[in-house]
Amino acid sequence: MLRIDDLTYSIEGRPLFEGASATIPTGHKVGLIGRNGAGKTTLFKLIKGDLHADSGSISIPARARIGGVAQEVPGNEVSLLDTVLAADTERAALMAEAETATDPGRIADIQTRLADIDAWSAEGRASSILRGLGFDAEEQKMPCSAFSGGWRMRVALASVLFAQPDFLLLDEPTNYLDLEGALWLESYLARYPHTVIIISHDRDLLNRAVGSILHLENRQLTYYTGTYDQFARQRAEQRAVQAAQAKKQEARRAHLQSFVDRFKAKASKAKQAQSRVKMLEKMDTIRAPEDAARTVFTFPEPEELSPPIISTESVDVGYDGQAVLKHLDLRIDQDDRIALLGKNGQGKSTLAKLLSDRLPPMEGKINRSSKLRIGFFAQHQVDELYVDETPIQHLQRELPGEHPSKLRARLAGFGLMAEQAETEVGRLSGGQKARLSLLLATLPAPHLLILDEPTNHLDIESREALVEALTAYSGAVILVSHDMHLLSMVADRLWLVKDGAVTPYEDDLDAYRKMLLQSDQPPKAEKPKAPPPKRPSRDAVLALRAEVRKCEERMGKLTEMDKKLQTRLADPALFSERKGEAVVLQKKYAELRDAMERAEAMWMDALEKLEAAEA
Repeated sequence: MLRIDDLTYSIEGRPLFEGASATIPTGHKVGLIGRNGAGKTTLFKLIKGDLHADSGSISIPARARIGGVAQEVPGNEVSLLDTVLAADTERAALMAEAETATDPGRIADIQTRLADIDAWSAEGRASSILRGLGFDAEEQKMPCSAFSGGWRMRVALASVLFAQPDFLLLDEPTNYLDLEGALWLESYLARYPHTVIIISHDRDLLNRAVGSILHLENRQLTYYTGTYDQFARQRAEQRAVQAAQAKKQEARRAHLQSFVDRFKAKASKAKQAQSRVKMLEKMDTIRAPEDAARTVFTFPEPEELSPPIISTESVDVGYDGQAVLKHLDLRIDQDDRIALLGKNGQGKSTLAKLLSDRLPPMEGKINRSSKLRIGFFAQHQVDELYVDETPIQHLQRELPGEHPSKLRARLAGFGLMAEQAETEVGRLSGGQKARLSLLLATLPAPHLLILDEPTNHLDIESREALVEALTAYSGAVILVSHDMHLLSMVADRLWLVKDGAVTPYEDDLDAYRKMLLQSDQPPKAEKPKAPPPKRPSRDAVLALRAEVRKCEERMGKLTEMDKKLQTRLADPALFSERKGEAVVLQKKYAELRDAMERAEAMWMDALEKLEAAEA
């Protein structure tokens, strides 16, 4: 198990943990949750030994392996498959040694160990993990240098999953996965054979892949058994009880104080008033749970346009003369909420660029309302913010004539308060940067908002606020996201982007999830039909009959010996007068019973073979 005892740790004088303790049983799947900046990633570094606690301890079993995705794999010429295979360092070392070993004893030891760790199926397991994370068979043979940073992060994730450490620590792994990859990971983690601790704000992942929640709040750790939804219910119940107790105590305190105030000056009541003063002093204060500042997003409201706001007629779109999507006949109205489904590389980003006027059609016609304004948010835009400027400077560039107080109000409408407004972007958290990018995308009050993975780096409270804002928003929304909860709460239409086409998906998200997980299973190989058995020869049948007779004779002799021993052991004088002999006879009887069981098994086996031969 992993044990955290009385952990205290501070960064630049700011305490993240103060006497925090928790125990995670071996083999459990745990979701580590808490608001952005609470210290979740820091806790991972403390567990791995990259940081050292100010006081307290973290203990794990001796020789236990801890693994996590530290950074993307380097862009070298090693193939994806070989990169993942190399992550199992023991197998790689044994395979290398097997090539050069000459000592027969050592060669035997190597082969035995390779068999123990199932080394010969390693390539199939590695390939299956890469396939689940979005790499087809051809891509698995390509060098890492052929892929961008986000895809190399997937290879790094595949490597640590293949290595199967005893403690698997994953920090927001779905941030660089699409919906299909996130669903595969969810299923894989549920079957993972060792302990998993995952930092995530994905409700579906926390409800399906983990069985416990470790909550980091107020510099303390609390371990809850159950999924995220169960944790949320327990948490709400606890807060309600605490609030009721605090209210009750406050009424009691007010009653006592009222008595003291009325009678402390009267001599006849002075002793009773003093008694109540002491009661007040001894009373431990029950504090009502503090309500965290409500997370908000405030989208500006666009004016209403006549439908449709966008339509396409037989549109082909792609790059360098090569069409990615063909014959698109689509219509979008201002009240549409559309989720784009489909694996990476099928054209979801291409469609988003076409609709947002970032990519012209190669063929066909696209019609847009003359007054249409489009807001576009993609994850890469978060990385393109000016790191040496403050959020308010970003807004001043976009709205140079607007008063600073109004700019600050806009920032506050996206949860960026006075302190963050004057902080350089490079020092903001990932969630705060995402809020700023969302604000910039919605500044013109767009009639159509295209969001590509908007929830990356947002905590659960922020995701819920985004759901509320999108639900209340009066413009059209097109979503690309791995967050199933967001899609299920916002989208009322599903478009499947596949094989160069965009078609309505008539089923629901649960059906899509099942379809993806089933398609990930490798096809079962048909078992070759066994050739009809050869009829045994006459000599073979005679030999089997002879073996049966021998077994019968052996059983007869052993049965006779059993009767004799039982007769001798039934003599009462044996145990009172000849105890030494009794011990010897009991031992012989035990050996005889074992021999009879073996002989009977051999007899039954010989009879079955004879019956099969004579059939």
